[in-house]
Amino acid sequence: MSTSQSFDPLIGRLVDGRYRVRARIARGGMATVYVATDLRLERRVALKVMHGHLSDDAVFQSRFIQEARAAARLADPHVVNVFDQGQDDDMAYLVMEYLPGITLRELLREQRRLSVPQAVTIMDAVLSGLSAAHRAGIIHRDVKPENVLLAEDGRIKIGDFGLARAASANTATGQQLLGTIAYLAPELVTRGTADARSDIYALGIMLYEMLTGEQPYKGEQPMQIAYQHATDSVPRPSVKNPGVPEQLDELVLWATEKDPDERPADAGAMLDRLREIEDQLGLGAQVARTLAVPAVTTPVSRLDSNELTAVLPATSSLAVAPMAQPAAAEADNATRLRTATKRRASRGAWILVLVLLAAALTGGAGWWFGSGPGSLIAVPTVAGGTFAQAQTTLAKLGLKAVQKDEYSTDVAAQTVIGSNPDAGARVAKGKTVTVLVSAGPAPHDIPALAGMSAAEARKKLEEAKVAVGDDVRVFTDAEKGKVVAASITPKGGGAAIDCSKGCTVHEGDSGSLEVSAGKLPDVAGKSVDDATSLLTDKGLQVSGNTVQQNSDTVDNGKVIGIAPRDGGGLWRVNDTVTLIVSKGPQLFPVPDVTGKTRDQAKKILSDAGFTPTYADVWNIFLDSATQVQSQKPKGGAMEPKGTEVQLRIQATG
Repeated sequence: MSTSQSFDPLIGRLVDGRYRVRARIARGGMATVYVATDLRLERRVALKVMHGHLSDDAVFQSRFIQEARAAARLADPHVVNVFDQGQDDDMAYLVMEYLPGITLRELLREQRRLSVPQAVTIMDAVLSGLSAAHRAGIIHRDVKPENVLLAEDGRIKIGDFGLARAASANTATGQQLLGTIAYLAPELVTRGTADARSDIYALGIMLYEMLTGEQPYKGEQPMQIAYQHATDSVPRPSVKNPGVPEQLDELVLWATEKDPDERPADAGAMLDRLREIEDQLGLGAQVARTLAVPAVTTPVSRLDSNELTAVLPATSSLAVAPMAQPAAAEADNATRLRTATKRRASRGAWILVLVLLAAALTGGAGWWFGSGPGSLIAVPTVAGGTFAQAQTTLAKLGLKAVQKDEYSTDVAAQTVIGSNPDAGARVAKGKTVTVLVSAGPAPHDIPALAGMSAAEARKKLEEAKVAVGDDVRVFTDAEKGKVVAASITPKGGGAAIDCSKGCTVHEGDSGSLEVSAGKLPDVAGKSVDDATSLLTDKGLQVSGNTVQQNSDTVDNGKVIGIAPRDGGGLWRVNDTVTLIVSKGPQLFPVPDVTGKTRDQAKKILSDAGFTPTYADVWNIFLDSATQVQSQKPKGGAMEPKGTEVQLRIQATG
């Protein structure tokens, strides 16, 4: 159990006398989800508990209860079941089906983008569940990969109807636009209205993300993304992934039309079109098998990129052609010769025939293997050229060429590596020679490296045959030893690629890891010696020169901080830092106000930033009857602003 969970007061608690809380599994904006045991039915359940600070909010509490009632009305194998809802003291809760596994978001993080069969399988299941909701008049309003659950037993379900509304209640204020901005339909941005077609838009964005590995709209601020939803058109997924069939391109564009009237009317209509596409692509039976036989589906948490729809293969048999029986051997020449010798009485005649026959056999073999059909040809060297060149060279010798691609880190792509059989081997005329052509370095998909330990990230890259240099240790707020940034430099040259959030590398590339060295020491207010000691202990060099600055808050001679790093960026271990040392507050000349009246002196000193003080008794005198006799500090003295100037005032008769 993690440290954060060990302090959760709900863990171990018996809720409503029935549900024993075991562990926390998720936390959202409205509620926290725990895995619990239903003691009455002896089963694992997911317990969703509304946050305590929302318990007194009637609107939130009503929405929370509405989730249970809305989801409980849905009886579909692709919707997370809601079993119970209740109140235990001041705590409102839901009891839902517990599905061990991962979310679609986690699968996307691992694989970046999915294969066409994977995407179609998941979309088929999600549309099935959502069409049941739409038929019941329920709008999900928060369709996104985080709410698609991929269970270990192969089931695919959509959950978290926490933002659902009845289809008739299709208006929303700005504060009610709670859907994730990346999947927000244009009408929610421009008019604040939502219906079943708003869910369809979110599904289109999600399908685009599954097929391409990224969302269509990006921006530094949420409003930038929302503006793109309202004004731009979603591009075809095949622009990013040429392997996407045209039918799926059109489905994404149909679902993401800016005008809701141009989209599918609901999830049922979109599901009908998807299944037509499945049949056209030959995926219909595959999807049906996957959803109908979940027990044999590969667990999602262990899927490779092409395994999401894998099921037990149908039994197949291999037809084995009967071996041809050897033809009856004709009587060989020696047998005929022996028969002939029996008919000859003369030994000399037998010897003559034998010599002539041997000569004929020797001559025939010489022709067959020397220049006839049985002659052998040495395979020429074809490495270093193109396949077309190798094909021409082999054809001149009566040999056929067939291309076979192989990954190589040493030979440039489209260049011949060698042949099989090797150069110099002797083969019969007409023989096929396999020409091995380089496909360049083998690619490997790397998961997000930021947040991993340095050793773990290094192992991932080295397994992909990427050479990793020494770690660059930088000072950050991240945990010491964790990777904060990663970059890959292609072997063939070119700009480095950021691999912090995952990327595709090729064998032979080189990588660099920035690893957290912990927080940069705070030296403000320290003496120069103490600051130097703190910084050098962390592996930094301290320049002998300092920058002197005035400071109203740091005493003279104390360290204000560290001068900015040359070139910007994070401070690195072994960098040289320059200390900024306080000269104390800036000094200004005190105005000379002797001979001035009380009010004149006050104004002059206040305007100059000083604080005039004098005996209160002089406030009862008319200003014209007062005169400053002396002041402390004296006029011309250098003092920081805000210094009190004591005035000695006398009456003027």
